[in-house]
Amino acid sequence: MTKFNTILGICLLFLVAACEGPVGPPGFDGLDGLDGLDGQDGIQGQVIEVDGVNFNYDVTGNIYNTLISFADITNFEVFESDAVLVYRFDNTVDLNDGSTADVWSQIPQSFFLPEGSIQYVAAHTFVDVELFIDGNFDLSALDVGFTDNQSFRIVIVPSVFANSSKLDTSKLSNVMDVLGIGEDGIKKLELQ
Repeated sequence: MTKFNTILGICLLFLVAACEGPVGPPGFDGLDGLDGLDGQDGIQGQVIEVDGVNFNYDVTGNIYNTLISFADITNFEVFESDAVLVYRFDNTVDLNDGSTADVWSQIPQSFFLPEGSIQYVAAHTFVDVELFIDGNFDLSALDVGFTDNQSFRIVIVPSVFANSSKLDTSKLSNVMDVLGIGEDGIKKLELQ
């Protein structure tokens, strides 16, 4: 009897394994080339250099501000969960090999002047980033070296990277390395 049960079990196993049901309905077509970036996973970061930024003085708030819309500087959607980092161009330094390097400082950035202190700060939504110069004295006479023709690099970091404990945002080069963006991958925008 056990031989019969074994043979019957093997026959049932082959019968069940050989069964095939009807073909299911087809799935939805993807968006060719739009749902992935040339085989990548679709997660992207971006660095945009915005030159010629001029701040406007608000008398009632004793503050300088300027608004930069993401629609003006990028062609992809920024999500609320993304991090937006802002770096201000400070100057150029000479290197030992005779070349030069740009110096970028992360916002917020403070300056201590004879009149008092000022600070560059930024606030963002998923639509735009607003840059401010705040201070503890009358800013109406602030030197135009702080308010006119400024350069900023705005870095849009997808939340996948922003939540990483390995992301050191203190240096722009660190962030660009994590995002896999070189100097040639920086988008440039001139406001003037």
